[in-house]
Amino acid sequence: MAEASQIAKVVEKAVAQVLESHLPQLQRELVDLVLKEVQTGTTTLANNGAEDLLKAVSLIQGGATQKEILRALLESTTNYCGRAALFVMKAGAANGWQGRAFDNNDDIKDFAMDVSAPAPSQVLQNRAVVNSRIADMDSQFISRFGAPSHDQILLLPLHLKDKIAALVYADGGMDGAGPVDTAALELLVAATSAWLEVASLRKQAAREGSAEPAGESAPAPVQAVSSYSDPFAGHAPKHVVAAAAAESVEPVVASSAGAAAAAAPAKDAFAQMSPQDAEIHRKAQRFARLLTDEIKLYNQAKVAEGRKHKDIYDRLKEDIEKSRATYAKRYGNTAAASGDYFNNEIVRSLAEDDVALMGPHFRR
Repeated sequence: MAEASQIAKVVEKAVAQVLESHLPQLQRELVDLVLKEVQTGTTTLANNGAEDLLKAVSLIQGGATQKEILRALLESTTNYCGRAALFVMKAGAANGWQGRAFDNNDDIKDFAMDVSAPAPSQVLQNRAVVNSRIADMDSQFISRFGAPSHDQILLLPLHLKDKIAALVYADGGMDGAGPVDTAALELLVAATSAWLEVASLRKQAAREGSAEPAGESAPAPVQAVSSYSDPFAGHAPKHVVAAAAAESVEPVVASSAGAAAAAAPAKDAFAQMSPQDAEIHRKAQRFARLLTDEIKLYNQAKVAEGRKHKDIYDRLKEDIEKSRATYAKRYGNTAAASGDYFNNEIVRSLAEDDVALMGPHFRR
């Protein structure tokens, strides 16, 4: 028994010596292993965040109508804030459309935001996102829906055709969820704005019969050229129902050209033509506008630089010539061929009617 005890002591001493000699190495290996796991976890979190944003944008782009797109936006915002609501801008007023994560979501539809309050006023004046405090929000809004646990609020303008068509409100919620993710919400609102214009142009293109022949790709629709039904009309707040009944509801996506035409109809340039030829000319003109609007929307920086340096054509030659070929293929051998509508729209839209800004290499 004594011999066994002595052996145990010898073994313990030997093991202790071995452990002592290897302890620094074991410590380093353990630290490296932990750091590796932390870095992997951080990368996974970052990747998951990007994946979530990608899914949200895909959900927005999956919408075929304004209602579907805007609902997808509101559903997506809940991943990046506690509460969210969308207010439609109409005649200078911000009327509630829908809300998410409020105790009384339906009441959003019956609420008119006071746009003279500091936060909304700043958004409308600067046409930019405002990251502010709840105290800068409409006091009636706070009274009716409650203040968030965190002081931070976010108001984001949703731009359509150079106008603010809606305001998106976001806060951290009333359960202490924390501050809102400003960058993510800005990205979602920007994606929504772009996709609303795509959807409107697709509808316009379908009406004008401008789908490309089989085997060819149609130009990506990007900007509305006429108005269509207001998706918010069915959600008009109670305080404006009576007024809405007495007048038509202004579309959310309405072109300035359409509004001007309603106020003072322009002279019909095709009145002297036969009905068949006049219709072809009108379609050719509209198709030229669609093509140039696409070029302008996807190349805004190049257009701005081209105007500044008077070389728009050189910067956008490839896009212009591709669109020119598309236009010529459809209308080059029709009654509208003499109208020169494509070149007219290029100069009007890209160069603001100053052909000198197109540069010396532009051909009409």
